[in-house]
This record gives sequence, structure tokens and C-alpha cells, in this order.
Amino acid sequence: MMQQPGGLSLNPSEKWCNSLDRAVRAYPTELAALAWGLGQEWQDDTVLGLDLLPAPHFVACSKAAIEQLNRDVKGFLQEILGLIDNYDRETEVVILAIHSGQVKLVYFQPQMPPSICWSQLQTDIDTLIATLEQRLSEQIILQ
Repeated sequence: MMQQPGGLSLNPSEKWCNSLDRAVRAYPTELAALAWGLGQEWQDDTVLGLDLLPAPHFVACSKAAIEQLNRDVKGFLQEILGLIDNYDRETEVVILAIHSGQVKLVYFQPQMPPSICWSQLQTDIDTLIATLEQRLSEQIILQ
């Protein structure tokens, strides 16, 4: 187990969640830009997903697939679905992280609206995806 400040130990599921949280804090502008850019391409209710295995990579999560997963797990994802249904894409970011059968909702409001994050980065989607996947691979602890 990973040792936290103050002597607390983390189990493996807490490790990946905590390292994901640190990565989100390190790259909020880039993640907001990616969510915005892909949202503009998709033009529907698809949610940005981050599958952490075998290495972090971004995926499209259809609303229908998330709803089916919620039914399969007997409503366990209902709160996540509520946030997905009601977040403001103009000011907030939602990413569904997936690791070894576990799901974590990444939800934050960047300092600038996601559309401004996108326009300020001045890069294309493919380059941004590759850059972020590499950075997340280096930062997120999976074991």
C-alpha cells in the first residue's frame, strides 16, 4: 500500500484515484480544451472517457452505454448520470475514468471556460490527445 502524509495507507483503488486527481489538477486547461474540442466534433451527448488500462487513453462514452452500465450495476451510477445530465458544458468539465471495473467521475470547473481553453492552446485534437495521454501515463499510478 502507498503511504500518505500522516501515516495513512492507500489501497490500490485509492492510489489510482488519487493520482488521477493530481493529474487533473496538473492539466486542467488541457483537459478542458480536450473535452470542449471533442464535444464540438461529436455534437451529441457523448461523454469524454478515460480508460486507464493498459495505459491511459481517451474514449468516447455514449450516453446509452453509460445508462446500460447503470442498469447492469443496479443503479450504482445514478448520481454520476445525474451530474452528466446536468453539467454545463460551457463552464464545466466531466470525464468518466475507468479502471479495472471501477468508475470515477472527474468533474471540475476550469479557471477559464473550456472554449477559451481550447482556443488558447492552438493545437489540433490528435496532438492534444497524444500529449495528454503521454503525460497521464507518466503521472497516474495504476498498481
